[in-house]
Amino acid sequence: MTMHNRFSWWTKNTFGLLGLLLLLSGSPSAAAEALPVSGQTTTATPSAIISSPSPTGGAVPLTGQTTTIARPAMATTVTPTGGAAAVELLTLDQCIEITVKRNPSLTAAESSMNAAGSRVGQAQSAYYPQLSLSGNYSKFSPYTDPTNATQDLYQGTATVTQNIFDFGKTPSQVRIQRFGHEASREDRRTVFSQVVFNVKQAYYTLLQAGKNLDVAIETVKLNQEQLDQAKGFFDAGVKSKYDVTTAEVNLSNARLARIRAENAVRIARVTLKNVMGSPDLPDFTIVDTLAFQKYPVTFDDAIQRAYTNRPDLRSTLAKKEASKEAVALARTGYYPTLSGNASITRADSDFPPEKSGWSAGVTLNIPLFSGFLTSNQVKEAKENLNVQKANEETLRQGILLDVQQAYLNLAALEDGVAVAELTVQQAQDNFDIATGRYNAGVGSPLDVTSALVGLSNAKTNFIAALANYKIAEAALLKAMGE
Repeated sequence: MTMHNRFSWWTKNTFGLLGLLLLLSGSPSAAAEALPVSGQTTTATPSAIISSPSPTGGAVPLTGQTTTIARPAMATTVTPTGGAAAVELLTLDQCIEITVKRNPSLTAAESSMNAAGSRVGQAQSAYYPQLSLSGNYSKFSPYTDPTNATQDLYQGTATVTQNIFDFGKTPSQVRIQRFGHEASREDRRTVFSQVVFNVKQAYYTLLQAGKNLDVAIETVKLNQEQLDQAKGFFDAGVKSKYDVTTAEVNLSNARLARIRAENAVRIARVTLKNVMGSPDLPDFTIVDTLAFQKYPVTFDDAIQRAYTNRPDLRSTLAKKEASKEAVALARTGYYPTLSGNASITRADSDFPPEKSGWSAGVTLNIPLFSGFLTSNQVKEAKENLNVQKANEETLRQGILLDVQQAYLNLAALEDGVAVAELTVQQAQDNFDIATGRYNAGVGSPLDVTSALVGLSNAKTNFIAALANYKIAEAALLKAMGE
């Protein structure tokens, strides 16, 4: 190998090794450059801003993009071949689907509903014959035997009993358990509704945190540009050192704000995973759905839908019907019951027993006096029914309040989105004017600082307005039982 070839070989392998080390170092800039970008998907790492041109010309992220929920160093996965593996992209519906499969609260509600269904079968068992087998062995000495000799007795009995008529006791018990099963089914829907709302709230909060991080990153960039401009003026003797130190302070504050925004993304990410019942879920990205779209519903329609669909109200109505049946069940204690029975017995002093006998008959049980037990049971059942009626009225009033609050919040946030968007445009114009004046040498650094703070606040307020509107819409859907 010639000297020239050896130098070429050493150069190629050295640069290749350095490139691999740079990729494996996990630095934010390297990760951002290595991540394949498709369409409008952007990773929410400190080296990338998820933004789209706003109608006002600002850089506030609005719609059509994706916020990553992975930590910066985990945005990509390095394969053995040196490539970058993209993380999974999930929509809100897919997050809900995962939640349905893995959330333990839903699992518990499902088991409670199944247990209530089993109690229906338990009540229905009284309709069927009851068959039992028994065996007995005893050793005894009859007192009539003067020799006091002991004897063995082997005995086996098969018994069947059948309820013939109990004046509606068994049907009432079955109906009570069926109403209980229906109430349990609606209780599961209540848990499902709450879990879905929690997922939506965490989803939109994560989107909000990601977009706030974009604003923080952009603010750092603008402060850095302001510092560079101030240094240029100072070096040229146009501005004083005060402008430079002011810009440095602003840049440090912006960096602190970015650190807080990054932590907010991490907290929102683990919160979403937790409400999904999947804290160990691998990192994934979520689709941006913060675009404003008015939810069309009138207040009267919302109230009607809530009274029709709310699972907690439907559960209370089922419990009220069960309480009505409980009154009828208590009254059956006044009435007789009629049942039939039959048995066959084999008994002998030797095993297996050879002697057999049988019996069959009916039993009529007439309650005459039970110490006022039945009358007090009826009274208790009636009072329990009154409790359920009162609970229903309380719940209806609570539903009305829930819908009123959710509807009013949604209407207020709808107006707030328009105001917040206008504020972004005004703050952007103000910042452009202040920056232009300062760059022309006639403006004050305090004007630029004030304008930049106002722009940052306007953008975060706009993002909050969009996220809060989505959460308020989810709250209204929950209040309506949808």
